[in-house]
Amino acid sequence: MSPYGTHHLTRRVTLVREAFMRQDVEFESDGERCAAWLYLPESGKSAPVIVMAHGLGGIRTMRLDAFAERYCAEGYACLVFDYRHFGDSSGQPRQLLSIRRQLEDWKNSVECARRCSGVDGSKVIVWGTSFSGGHVLRTAATVPNIAGVMAQCSFTNGLASSTTLPPLSRLKVAALAFADVLTMPLRKTPVMVDLAGYPGAPALMATQDAVEGTERLKPADSDIPGSVAARVGLAITTYSPGRSASRISCPALVIACLKDTVAPVERTLKYGTQLREGEVVEFDAAHFDIYLGDWFEKTVAIQIDWLKRHFPL
Repeated sequence: MSPYGTHHLTRRVTLVREAFMRQDVEFESDGERCAAWLYLPESGKSAPVIVMAHGLGGIRTMRLDAFAERYCAEGYACLVFDYRHFGDSSGQPRQLLSIRRQLEDWKNSVECARRCSGVDGSKVIVWGTSFSGGHVLRTAATVPNIAGVMAQCSFTNGLASSTTLPPLSRLKVAALAFADVLTMPLRKTPVMVDLAGYPGAPALMATQDAVEGTERLKPADSDIPGSVAARVGLAITTYSPGRSASRISCPALVIACLKDTVAPVERTLKYGTQLREGEVVEFDAAHFDIYLGDWFEKTVAIQIDWLKRHFPL
Protein backbone atom coordinates (compact mmCIF):
# COMPACT_ATOMS: atom_id res chain seq x y z
CA MET A 1 0.00 0.00 0.00
CA SER A 2 1.39 3.40 -0.97
CA PRO A 3 1.48 6.25 1.57
CA TYR A 4 0.82 8.65 -1.32
CA GLY A 5 -2.60 7.40 -2.38
CA THR A 6 -4.04 7.94 -5.85
CA HIS A 7 -3.15 11.26 -7.47
CA HIS A 8 -5.62 12.96 -9.80
CA LEU A 9 -4.20 16.47 -9.62
CA THR A 10 -0.80 17.80 -8.82
CA ARG A 11 0.98 20.97 -7.87
CA ARG A 12 4.32 22.22 -9.04
CA VAL A 13 7.15 21.48 -6.62
CA THR A 14 9.69 24.25 -6.20
CA LEU A 15 13.21 22.86 -6.19
CA VAL A 16 16.25 24.69 -4.86
CA ARG A 17 18.93 23.42 -7.20
CA GLU A 18 22.18 22.30 -5.67
CA ALA A 19 25.44 21.94 -7.52
CA PHE A 20 26.53 18.60 -8.94
CA MET A 21 29.13 17.27 -11.33
CA ARG A 22 28.51 15.18 -14.45
CA GLN A 23 31.24 13.06 -15.99
CA ASP A 24 31.31 11.11 -19.24
CA VAL A 25 32.15 7.48 -18.46
CA GLU A 26 31.79 4.13 -20.19
CA PHE A 27 31.69 0.45 -19.38
CA GLU A 28 32.08 -2.74 -21.38
CA SER A 29 29.17 -5.01 -22.16
CA ASP A 30 29.94 -8.20 -24.06
CA GLY A 31 32.80 -6.59 -25.98
CA GLU A 32 30.97 -3.37 -26.81
CA ARG A 33 31.13 0.05 -25.16
CA CYS A 34 28.18 1.53 -23.29
CA ALA A 35 28.37 5.31 -22.95
CA ALA A 36 27.13 6.80 -19.69
CA TRP A 37 26.92 9.92 -17.57
CA LEU A 38 28.01 9.74 -13.95
CA TYR A 39 26.34 12.37 -11.77
CA LEU A 40 28.05 13.05 -8.44
CA PRO A 41 26.85 15.43 -5.72
CA GLU A 42 29.28 18.29 -5.12
CA SER A 43 29.32 17.42 -1.43
CA GLY A 44 31.89 14.76 -2.24
CA LYS A 45 30.26 12.31 0.15
CA SER A 46 29.93 8.67 -0.87
CA ALA A 47 26.30 8.42 -1.98
CA PRO A 48 23.83 5.72 -3.01
CA VAL A 49 23.84 5.44 -6.79
CA ILE A 50 20.80 5.24 -9.08
CA VAL A 51 21.40 3.37 -12.36
CA MET A 52 19.13 4.59 -15.16
CA ALA A 53 18.35 3.79 -18.80
CA HIS A 54 15.45 4.60 -21.12
CA GLY A 55 12.46 2.75 -22.48
CA LEU A 56 11.58 1.35 -25.90
CA GLY A 57 14.19 2.68 -28.35
CA GLY A 58 14.94 5.69 -26.12
CA ILE A 59 18.31 7.19 -25.21
CA ARG A 60 19.56 9.16 -22.22
CA THR A 61 19.20 12.61 -23.85
CA MET A 62 15.43 12.06 -23.98
CA ARG A 63 14.74 13.62 -20.55
CA LEU A 64 16.70 11.18 -18.38
CA ASP A 65 19.08 14.01 -17.56
CA ALA A 66 16.13 15.96 -16.11
CA PHE A 67 15.38 13.13 -13.66
CA ALA A 68 19.05 12.53 -12.78
CA GLU A 69 19.66 16.21 -12.06
CA ARG A 70 16.85 16.21 -9.52
CA TYR A 71 18.11 13.12 -7.71
CA CYS A 72 21.69 14.40 -7.71
CA ALA A 73 20.62 17.79 -6.39
CA GLU A 74 19.26 15.89 -3.37
CA GLY A 75 22.61 14.18 -2.79
CA TYR A 76 22.27 10.93 -4.77
CA ALA A 77 24.69 9.77 -7.45
CA CYS A 78 23.35 8.60 -10.83
CA LEU A 79 24.76 6.47 -13.63
CA VAL A 80 22.72 7.08 -16.80
CA PHE A 81 23.60 4.91 -19.80
CA ASP A 82 22.71 4.15 -23.40
CA TYR A 83 22.22 0.53 -24.43
CA ARG A 84 24.48 -1.08 -26.98
CA HIS A 85 23.38 -0.21 -30.54
CA PHE A 86 21.80 3.07 -29.38
CA GLY A 87 22.79 6.66 -28.74
CA ASP A 88 26.47 7.19 -27.99
CA SER A 89 27.19 3.52 -27.31
CA SER A 90 28.87 1.22 -29.81
CA GLY A 91 27.35 -1.81 -31.50
CA GLN A 92 26.33 -2.80 -35.01
CA PRO A 93 23.82 -2.85 -36.53
CA ARG A 94 22.46 0.40 -35.17
CA GLN A 95 19.00 0.44 -33.57
CA LEU A 96 19.08 -3.27 -32.74
CA LEU A 97 16.70 -3.71 -29.83
CA SER A 98 17.57 -7.04 -28.22
CA ILE A 99 15.89 -7.79 -24.91
CA ARG A 100 18.63 -10.26 -23.97
CA ARG A 101 21.39 -7.76 -24.72
CA GLN A 102 19.67 -4.95 -22.88
CA LEU A 103 19.32 -7.11 -19.77
CA GLU A 104 23.05 -7.89 -20.04
CA ASP A 105 23.70 -4.15 -20.28
CA TRP A 106 21.73 -3.66 -17.08
CA LYS A 107 23.81 -6.28 -15.28
CA ASN A 108 27.04 -4.72 -16.49
CA SER A 109 25.88 -1.20 -15.65
CA VAL A 110 25.24 -2.28 -12.05
CA GLU A 111 28.76 -3.72 -11.84
CA CYS A 112 30.12 -0.45 -13.26
CA ALA A 113 28.19 1.59 -10.70
CA ARG A 114 29.60 -0.50 -7.86
CA ARG A 115 33.13 0.33 -9.02
CA CYS A 116 32.64 4.06 -9.52
CA SER A 117 34.61 6.40 -7.32
CA GLY A 118 32.51 8.65 -5.12
CA VAL A 119 29.52 6.32 -4.74
CA ASP A 120 28.40 3.81 -2.14
CA GLY A 121 28.63 0.61 -4.19
CA SER A 122 26.66 -1.31 -1.59
CA LYS A 123 23.57 0.82 -2.34
CA VAL A 124 22.74 0.48 -6.03
CA ILE A 125 19.17 1.42 -6.98
CA VAL A 126 17.92 0.54 -10.47
CA TRP A 127 15.51 2.99 -12.13
CA GLY A 128 13.47 2.26 -15.23
CA THR A 129 10.73 3.82 -17.29
CA SER A 130 8.31 2.22 -19.76
CA PHE A 131 10.17 -0.71 -21.37
CA SER A 132 13.08 -0.35 -18.96
CA GLY A 133 10.57 -0.27 -16.12
CA GLY A 134 10.20 -3.96 -16.90
CA HIS A 135 13.95 -4.44 -17.28
CA VAL A 136 14.62 -3.14 -13.76
CA LEU A 137 12.06 -5.52 -12.26
CA ARG A 138 13.83 -8.42 -13.96
CA THR A 139 17.24 -7.02 -12.92
CA ALA A 140 16.23 -6.59 -9.28
CA ALA A 141 15.04 -10.20 -9.25
CA THR A 142 18.12 -11.73 -10.91
CA VAL A 143 21.17 -9.58 -10.12
CA PRO A 144 22.39 -10.13 -6.54
CA ASN A 145 22.43 -7.38 -3.94
CA ILE A 146 20.34 -4.73 -5.67
CA ALA A 147 19.42 -2.28 -2.90
CA GLY A 148 16.25 -0.82 -4.41
CA VAL A 149 14.18 -0.45 -7.57
CA MET A 150 12.10 2.40 -8.99
CA ALA A 151 9.84 1.77 -12.00
CA GLN A 152 7.42 4.17 -13.69
CA CYS A 153 4.73 3.54 -16.36
CA SER A 154 6.26 0.09 -16.65
CA PHE A 155 6.00 -2.46 -19.43
CA THR A 156 5.25 -5.64 -17.49
CA ASN A 157 3.54 -8.10 -19.84
CA GLY A 158 4.26 -8.39 -23.55
CA LEU A 159 1.09 -10.22 -24.51
CA ALA A 160 -1.04 -7.60 -22.76
CA SER A 161 0.89 -4.76 -24.39
CA SER A 162 0.44 -6.31 -27.82
CA THR A 163 -3.34 -6.03 -27.38
CA THR A 164 -3.02 -2.23 -27.25
CA LEU A 165 -2.12 -2.30 -30.95
CA PRO A 166 -5.05 -2.03 -33.38
CA PRO A 167 -5.42 -5.23 -35.47
CA LEU A 168 -4.12 -3.54 -38.64
CA SER A 169 -1.04 -2.25 -36.84
CA ARG A 170 -0.45 -5.69 -35.35
CA LEU A 171 -0.51 -7.32 -38.78
CA LYS A 172 1.84 -4.74 -40.27
CA VAL A 173 4.34 -5.04 -37.40
CA ALA A 174 4.27 -8.84 -37.65
CA ALA A 175 4.95 -8.67 -41.40
CA LEU A 176 7.95 -6.39 -40.87
CA ALA A 177 9.24 -8.56 -38.01
CA PHE A 178 9.11 -11.75 -40.10
CA ALA A 179 10.72 -9.94 -43.02
CA ASP A 180 13.55 -8.80 -40.76
CA VAL A 181 14.13 -12.29 -39.35
CA LEU A 182 13.99 -14.02 -42.73
CA THR A 183 16.40 -11.59 -44.40
CA MET A 184 18.93 -11.42 -41.53
CA PRO A 185 21.51 -13.60 -43.36
CA LEU A 186 21.25 -11.41 -46.47
CA ARG A 187 21.23 -7.86 -45.07
CA LYS A 188 23.62 -5.82 -42.97
CA THR A 189 20.91 -3.25 -42.28
CA PRO A 190 17.80 -4.64 -40.56
CA VAL A 191 14.26 -4.15 -41.74
CA MET A 192 13.06 -1.36 -39.50
CA VAL A 193 9.78 -0.64 -37.73
CA ASP A 194 8.68 2.72 -36.34
CA LEU A 195 8.56 3.09 -32.59
CA ALA A 196 5.51 5.36 -32.62
CA GLY A 197 2.62 5.86 -35.00
CA TYR A 198 -1.07 6.59 -35.12
CA PRO A 199 -3.64 3.75 -34.92
CA GLY A 200 -3.34 1.55 -38.00
CA ALA A 201 0.28 2.49 -38.68
CA PRO A 202 3.07 -0.14 -38.63
CA ALA A 203 4.52 0.92 -35.26
CA LEU A 204 5.32 -0.72 -31.93
CA MET A 205 3.29 1.98 -30.17
CA ALA A 206 0.29 2.81 -32.36
CA THR A 207 -1.87 5.02 -30.15
CA GLN A 208 -3.23 8.55 -30.41
CA ASP A 209 -0.67 9.92 -27.94
CA ALA A 210 2.41 7.95 -29.01
CA VAL A 211 3.74 10.20 -31.78
CA GLU A 212 3.46 13.47 -29.90
CA GLY A 213 4.54 11.80 -26.66
CA THR A 214 7.82 10.47 -28.03
CA GLU A 215 8.60 13.66 -29.95
CA ARG A 216 8.21 15.77 -26.83
CA LEU A 217 10.99 13.79 -25.15
CA LYS A 218 13.56 14.62 -27.81
CA PRO A 219 15.83 17.67 -27.50
CA ALA A 220 15.15 20.45 -29.98
CA ASP A 221 16.71 19.94 -33.42
CA SER A 222 17.82 16.40 -32.54
CA ASP A 223 18.08 13.65 -35.15
CA ILE A 224 17.34 10.71 -32.86
CA PRO A 225 16.08 7.78 -34.96
CA GLY A 226 12.46 6.84 -34.49
CA SER A 227 12.71 3.20 -35.54
CA VAL A 228 14.32 -0.08 -34.47
CA ALA A 229 15.08 -3.47 -36.02
CA ALA A 230 11.66 -5.02 -36.59
CA ARG A 231 12.57 -8.45 -35.22
CA VAL A 232 11.88 -7.21 -31.69
CA GLY A 233 8.18 -7.19 -32.57
CA LEU A 234 8.20 -10.97 -32.17
CA ALA A 235 10.26 -11.02 -28.98
CA ILE A 236 8.15 -8.46 -27.14
CA THR A 237 5.07 -10.68 -27.06
CA THR A 238 6.81 -13.33 -24.94
CA TYR A 239 8.61 -10.94 -22.58
CA SER A 240 6.79 -10.56 -19.25
CA PRO A 241 9.18 -9.01 -16.71
CA GLY A 242 6.36 -8.30 -14.27
CA ARG A 243 6.38 -11.98 -13.38
CA SER A 244 9.68 -11.33 -11.60
CA ALA A 245 7.97 -9.13 -9.00
CA SER A 246 7.45 -11.88 -6.43
CA ARG A 247 11.19 -12.61 -6.43
CA ILE A 248 12.25 -9.04 -5.63
CA SER A 249 13.31 -8.79 -2.00
CA CYS A 250 14.50 -5.15 -1.90
CA PRO A 251 12.36 -2.02 -1.45
CA ALA A 252 10.49 -1.13 -4.65
CA LEU A 253 8.53 1.90 -5.82
CA VAL A 254 6.16 1.52 -8.78
CA ILE A 255 4.36 4.49 -10.33
CA ALA A 256 1.42 3.34 -12.45
CA CYS A 257 -0.42 5.56 -14.93
CA LEU A 258 -4.13 4.75 -14.94
CA LYS A 259 -4.65 6.20 -18.46
CA ASP A 260 -1.71 4.31 -19.96
CA THR A 261 -2.51 3.27 -23.55
CA VAL A 262 0.90 1.64 -24.17
CA ALA A 263 1.58 -0.55 -21.12
CA PRO A 264 -1.72 -1.88 -19.69
CA VAL A 265 -1.90 -0.69 -16.11
CA GLU A 266 -4.02 -3.62 -14.87
CA ARG A 267 -1.06 -5.98 -15.17
CA THR A 268 1.26 -3.49 -13.49
CA LEU A 269 -1.10 -3.16 -10.53
CA LYS A 270 -1.41 -6.94 -10.29
CA TYR A 271 2.34 -7.47 -10.22
CA GLY A 272 2.74 -4.57 -7.80
CA THR A 273 0.78 -6.49 -5.17
CA GLN A 274 3.36 -9.29 -5.41
CA LEU A 275 6.30 -7.08 -4.35
CA ARG A 276 7.50 -8.00 -0.87
CA GLU A 277 8.51 -4.44 0.05
CA GLY A 278 6.61 -2.61 -2.65
CA GLU A 279 4.83 0.71 -2.81
CA VAL A 280 2.50 1.32 -5.76
CA VAL A 281 1.42 4.87 -6.57
CA GLU A 282 -1.44 5.40 -9.00
CA PHE A 283 -1.52 8.49 -11.20
CA ASP A 284 -4.57 9.58 -13.17
CA ALA A 285 -2.20 10.22 -16.07
CA ALA A 286 -1.27 8.84 -19.48
CA HIS A 287 1.92 7.00 -20.43
CA PHE A 288 3.90 10.03 -21.62
CA ASP A 289 2.59 12.57 -19.10
CA ILE A 290 5.11 11.96 -16.34
CA TYR A 291 8.16 13.11 -18.31
CA LEU A 292 7.14 16.77 -18.43
CA GLY A 293 5.21 19.45 -16.58
CA ASP A 294 3.27 18.96 -13.39
CA TRP A 295 3.22 15.16 -13.57
CA PHE A 296 7.01 15.18 -13.85
CA GLU A 297 7.22 17.37 -10.75
CA LYS A 298 4.91 15.06 -8.82
CA THR A 299 6.82 11.98 -9.99
CA VAL A 300 10.25 13.18 -8.90
CA ALA A 301 8.88 14.50 -5.61
CA ILE A 302 7.45 11.08 -4.72
CA GLN A 303 10.62 9.32 -5.87
CA ILE A 304 12.87 11.60 -3.83
CA ASP A 305 10.69 11.12 -0.75
CA TRP A 306 10.95 7.35 -1.23
CA LEU A 307 14.73 7.58 -1.63
CA LYS A 308 15.07 9.62 1.56
CA ARG A 309 13.01 7.14 3.55
CA HIS A 310 14.80 4.02 2.35
CA PHE A 311 18.28 5.41 1.63
CA PRO A 312 18.80 8.39 3.93
CA LEU A 313 21.99 10.33 3.40
